[in-house]
Amino acid sequence: MNDLVAITFCGRRFSCDELALIRQAALDYAPLGITEIARTICEWLDWKRPNGRVKNHECRLLLERLHHHGVLTLPVLRRSGRRGPRTVTTDTRSDAQTPIQCRLADLKPLRLALIEDSTSALWRQFIERYHYLGCRVPVGAHLRYFVHGAQGQILACLLWTSPAWKMAARDRWIGWNPDQRARNLQYIVNNSRFLILPWVKVKSLASTILARSARQLPHDWHQHYGYTPLLLETLVDVTRFNGTCYRAANWIALGETTARGRMDRHHKTLGTLKRIFVLPLHRRVQQRLCTTAPPNVSLTDAD
Repeated sequence: MNDLVAITFCGRRFSCDELALIRQAALDYAPLGITEIARTICEWLDWKRPNGRVKNHECRLLLERLHHHGVLTLPVLRRSGRRGPRTVTTDTRSDAQTPIQCRLADLKPLRLALIEDSTSALWRQFIERYHYLGCRVPVGAHLRYFVHGAQGQILACLLWTSPAWKMAARDRWIGWNPDQRARNLQYIVNNSRFLILPWVKVKSLASTILARSARQLPHDWHQHYGYTPLLLETLVDVTRFNGTCYRAANWIALGETTARGRMDRHHKTLGTLKRIFVLPLHRRVQQRLCTTAPPNVSLTDAD
């Protein structure tokens, strides 16, 4: 890949001229470090989220890929910690708690709380200890939640992230072409983690949380990233789950894929069969996703 060829990365196509500019930036700004190189490139190429924030994390991933393929050379990373994936240290705060077995009505009203810095460590511990995929650092836009019961008790954890780049069944259902997908993929949000804590045994809780999330997430996503999602998606491991709670919350099963999940624990192809579920947030979602430049859908119009 030493000869420059246009590529698509994280939903954006980079021309040969843009790749040449990226390579020159990596050379000229090497003394400043990778982070500053990425920020500079984002500003030069106007690679930003709809809310104006630069896509610094995605740009760093692009730089690492180009470095791996010999397109450019990155400065040596000054490591302050040990190499390898970031590990999650667990402690007694995430130990099993008193079982919660009651009627759903006894837990209402449920409250979805966005994770703040003060609660992020506990959220990571719960996911690492009790979710079969473990805790991975999400790529791109994402929101994390705790679900609280009426008395403030933590019942569940949720993670919403940027979507899978390609899924044949989903893409056929939408009916878009590769250019439309690259342009409009940002309007899909992926439920990549959903954990009911193992000591919580309450009938219909999972589907109720999903329904509550579908109402709140578009508002929160718009507030954080400047645009409103049109479609939610998730992948369900059929060797472990039937997807009953998604069906009960009116999600649509589209088909199956053998590709690995985007954030599996060991970051490798497992060949596990996954069932694709989607939830439209707009009554004309397929038409919207196939338009060349979907407008910012208002929250009232998306209902």
